[in-house]
Amino acid sequence: MVVVTQKMETQTKVAVVILNYNGIHWLKKFLGNVIEKTTNAEVIIADNASTDESINYIINDFPSVKIIQNKTNEGYASGYNRALQQISAEYYVLLNSDVEVTKNWIAPIIKLMDSDNNIAACQPKIKKYNNKNSFEYAGACGGFIDKYGYPFCRGRVFATLEDDKGQYDDACEVFWASGACMFLRAKAFHEVGGFDWDFFAHMEEIDLCWKLKNKGYKIMCEPKSCVFHVGGGTLSSESTFKTYLNYRNNLLMLYKNLNPEKRFNTIFKRMILDGISSFKFILNGKPQHIFYILKAHLKYYTLLSLYRKKRPHSYKAKLFPKSIVYLYFIKGIKTYNQLNKDFI
Repeated sequence: MVVVTQKMETQTKVAVVILNYNGIHWLKKFLGNVIEKTTNAEVIIADNASTDESINYIINDFPSVKIIQNKTNEGYASGYNRALQQISAEYYVLLNSDVEVTKNWIAPIIKLMDSDNNIAACQPKIKKYNNKNSFEYAGACGGFIDKYGYPFCRGRVFATLEDDKGQYDDACEVFWASGACMFLRAKAFHEVGGFDWDFFAHMEEIDLCWKLKNKGYKIMCEPKSCVFHVGGGTLSSESTFKTYLNYRNNLLMLYKNLNPEKRFNTIFKRMILDGISSFKFILNGKPQHIFYILKAHLKYYTLLSLYRKKRPHSYKAKLFPKSIVYLYFIKGIKTYNQLNKDFI
């Protein structure tokens, strides 16, 4: 085992970095697959102060794998920020520990990014591990957000997951790339300050891509590469902490990145929609989540002075100009192909 204690002196072209926190189950299931299917790239584990047997497992079973050990568990955002500061590479591939990769999964995306220095991030086609004909919730075939900050994807709008029939097999510019498997140009990542250190987890990849697009960079999806994602490996949909992070971080992301002319009106309407969404938790027998939505809103107000300082100098990114909530729940539009897509 090699433990990285300072920045790697020699630069590799591609570094595949897997963030781990007490994820020995996923390491046993998928790390061997990643190493077997990964060529011309270095695989590195960034460990967020795990208390299980993750480190010993890697030492014994994969002694050549480098390990970066963070001192505390600071979540996805800060965990990756600290680890990537110690890795010298042209491209980072951030890979969830609950992902199965396929043969030749890296080459098509690196080829695309090599062809255009303005591409800062890219994702593969992401499908469900337990139903390999279906797109996976966290990213599908490239992500977008609507005028109120609601994310959706080619292949996934809210809870509607499409089967993959080749309908999104074209390489396409998108708004955000999934953090489950995200290729990043290292120079661009550090130029915008990496992930928001205060997010902990959830929405951090959308926020990062928004920052990159405000700088004029492109975000892409290259479906010639494909991976399979289990999903929910860290925080399940039952987690009230996950609800809190999603609602809090979405508001902070909007406050920080929205054009000032639209900021107040958009966030006001988004908060109303958050209140309406509370009824979904009641209908699903999860009323305890409502408290965490309220907590997220209150925390948002306490962080305004901090986030005012994080605003960009330019606002180049273009959101989907309509409400995906209205289109989905009122108009019955359930798939990306039914949308007017002239909004990139």
